[in-house]
Amino acid sequence: ALAPMVPELLGGSADLAHSNLTTFPGSVPVTRDAAGNQVFFGVREFGMSAIANGIALHGGFIPFVATFLVFSDYARNAMRMSALMGQRVIYILTHDSIGLGEDGPTHQPVEHVESLRLIPNLDVWRPCDTVETLVAWHAALTRKNGPTALILTRQGLPCEPRTAEQIDAIANGAYVLRESEGCVRAVLVATGSEVKLAVAAADALDTAGIATRIVSMPCRERFEALTETERAALFPNGMPIVTVEAGVTRGWRGLCGTRGDGVTAIGIDRFGESAPEKDLWPLFGFTTEKVMEAVRQAVG
Repeated sequence: ALAPMVPELLGGSADLAHSNLTTFPGSVPVTRDAAGNQVFFGVREFGMSAIANGIALHGGFIPFVATFLVFSDYARNAMRMSALMGQRVIYILTHDSIGLGEDGPTHQPVEHVESLRLIPNLDVWRPCDTVETLVAWHAALTRKNGPTALILTRQGLPCEPRTAEQIDAIANGAYVLRESEGCVRAVLVATGSEVKLAVAAADALDTAGIATRIVSMPCRERFEALTETERAALFPNGMPIVTVEAGVTRGWRGLCGTRGDGVTAIGIDRFGESAPEKDLWPLFGFTTEKVMEAVRQAVG
């Protein structure tokens, strides 16, 4: 949708174009002929990312590159250089969790999102649906002082209902996606494919008489750049927080921790398994019941 309006886009995938979905109507392969805009980099994630840095430094283009999230390890040094040099490079990193199923633990990233969040000046977006993805793309395209990583899932996800005000708030990196009626007793924080799990748990908790607030946090870097007052508006003082993300939990345990609030992190602190997706989610505790139980314990 954006490419026809942004002819400066130039890039491609590390031999995974059909999986990363980086081809679009109007894609023209870069060859010895003029006017190409799609590069088939081959299986060379570091070389691809280093080339993107060169394109960004040259100017006149907005480079994008793509691979599976788990292969960002191979590109990491060049990604770090994008951030260090403050260059606008867009990294499309798909197949983002244990939801890959039979591809097995070698292809299932668990520590990768959190490790990318450690790189200074790299904005890491993990959107939960089409709308958040579009906002993330807009943020990446309009950012001029550093790179952006778009962490995208393989499996299909529902589109969450929102008001126009909520859509505007996505750019803040975190916003209230939904709030139960009554006195809210806990905040559920989720990213990516786990937002739908938080929504399902909130529905069940409503039935049980426990009102919750759901905060979708597609970009923690944007959230952390908010003022203390803006952050506090999302997380009222003293309210228990339960986070849900299909990755390592260490980075979430400090969320709003300076206020001394309790944070319960639901995630996966081990490698995955090779099995159908429908078996892996319950195996690792990504279920409505597990989230409900965490909220019950948090609120006492």
